[in-house]
Amino acid sequence: MHLRLPLATGGAAALSSARAPLQPPTQDDIPVSTEGSDIRAYVSQPRHQRSPVGYQLPFLERYHPNHTFYLPQGLREQLHALGRSPADHTPAGTFAKDILNRLLVYLSWASSHLEGNTYSRLDTERLIEYGQAAEGKDALETQVILNHKQAIEYLVLTPEHACVQTDTLIALHAFLSDGLMADPAAVGRIRRRAVEIGGSVYLPIALPQRLETLLGIVVQMAAEITDPFEQAFFLMVHLPYLQPFEDVNKRVSRLAANIPFIRHNLSPLSFIDVPQQTYVNAMLGVYELNRVELLRDVFVWAYERSCQRYVAVRQNLVPPDLFRLRYRQALAEVVAAIVRQGEAATPQTVRDKIPLSVPLAQQDHFTHLVLAEFAALHVGNMVRFGIRPLEFSAWQRRHQGGVS
Repeated sequence: MHLRLPLATGGAAALSSARAPLQPPTQDDIPVSTEGSDIRAYVSQPRHQRSPVGYQLPFLERYHPNHTFYLPQGLREQLHALGRSPADHTPAGTFAKDILNRLLVYLSWASSHLEGNTYSRLDTERLIEYGQAAEGKDALETQVILNHKQAIEYLVLTPEHACVQTDTLIALHAFLSDGLMADPAAVGRIRRRAVEIGGSVYLPIALPQRLETLLGIVVQMAAEITDPFEQAFFLMVHLPYLQPFEDVNKRVSRLAANIPFIRHNLSPLSFIDVPQQTYVNAMLGVYELNRVELLRDVFVWAYERSCQRYVAVRQNLVPPDLFRLRYRQALAEVVAAIVRQGEAATPQTVRDKIPLSVPLAQQDHFTHLVLAEFAALHVGNMVRFGIRPLEFSAWQRRHQGGVS
């Protein structure tokens, strides 16, 4: 039997009193609404039982920023209460900077997992914190994690980047697709060829000029949305639906969805524990039916789950050293060079090795930071700088394990 679901309306309900009762979750799934369950049933049919469909412009035309809502008011109010952070009245991006260490790990891990990446959370943490690639993993999996890290840092470390504009989305694609595209010229570029979506009967737009025009319209509409949760969800719906890039569109949408949370100092959306198949089914519902209810179920559940993770982070909030994060690679290179060359860790030795990436005005602070690392350097933490045991032992014997 062929099942065809009607188009969704903007005022459909969503959470607790604001939405229809949730269906009990099946194994390895999340609770979903009745509408979400119907969508899942449709997209779970074999492909030959689903009607091929192209890009439907009316789906976008029906949406009017700040008048149409995929997330009803009651739901938005509950999400605002859930996501409020201690940095509520501070400059944009403050909270994301305060929890950057955890955000890098959680979002990089969970977003990569939704693409089939097999890195564990602990493996991801070791890679991001210490540069240690997990044994037995494909190099591409490692690249996907590191690409997420760079893209997240791009949004958080420079607040002006965290805005909804075409240049930001293209930059996110450049970071997230680096080293992963069959055609290197497709990195950070609106696609110029037709694409298909595996497992779907949806055929996205192929004409590059139309893609560019529609991307501009989607971005403009998203930028006009004043509610951060509605804005985030709109980006999660319409960026992948348009498929403006040859690949990595869903990854771009997941990071773009965090832009309003960064700007409004709300808890971020990390997609922790979201089942991959449920997310895929939700996107298929958007692609093939222009229905958002299942994706909304995923969005709300994922945001609740993410906030639970960040509660403990808020309670033990220790702001990271942003200077150290920015120059972490340069720091590691200078420490390792001094050890391998058997030199004493003195201010002059450090200054002689400061790379050009560190501005002149910040070199005194950088020197102080390097010397502090040497003061705390021992056999248990030398691995952070890529130093081997024999190298460290030779340096330690010469300089008695301390700063000379």
